[in-house]
Amino acid sequence: MVQKGSVDSQYGIKTMRIYLVRHGETEWNRVRRFQGRSDLPLNEAGSKQVGALASALKNIPLTAIYTSPLIRAVETARRIKVFHPSTPIFEDNGLIEMDLGEFDGMRVQDWAEQYPDFRKAWNENPSTVRIPGGESLKEVQDRAKKTLERITGIYPPDATILISSHNFVNLTILCDILKIPIDRFRDLRQENAAFNVIHKKGERFYAELVNEHSHLIK
Repeated sequence: MVQKGSVDSQYGIKTMRIYLVRHGETEWNRVRRFQGRSDLPLNEAGSKQVGALASALKNIPLTAIYTSPLIRAVETARRIKVFHPSTPIFEDNGLIEMDLGEFDGMRVQDWAEQYPDFRKAWNENPSTVRIPGGESLKEVQDRAKKTLERITGIYPPDATILISSHNFVNLTILCDILKIPIDRFRDLRQENAAFNVIHKKGERFYAELVNEHSHLIK
């Protein structure tokens, strides 16, 4: 397992590492309801997932922990911090989940039946639409990217940062880093309590691991 920031042997450039995690399961995740800004805690399965995630990352020396202010992400971050008692933890609104507007709390099945035109556009060209009363994927990506750049800019280039966030936030960050168009965000996945490892060398970001969840497999 990667331990901490290091120096690139070829170029002598210090490397920052970012552990980007998705929160554990909530009840709405389990029953397949859209979950944006609604503030639900982890369910029993999610708590177990986060325990496994925290154990998988316990030997990583963390410089700082950042989390979305939503309770499911905060609970995830706090469980990880148990193994890192001296590491400071901060809430950051820039990491909050996508605003799902009118769809927040709706069952996926009901959404598909009640909004067929929107569903078609979302399935074919999701970058072209905005959630009614909420955000577009591009807006999420723009704020998530700015937040990542701002947070990592605070620390020395050999720091190791952990970020606890959400499905769409993580996906749009990874699309940007991997040069994947937002319309293809479904090429990637973010399981509950999975983590990604991102490097920052100079001003550029690189992905080392994506959707790592082997710690959750029994």
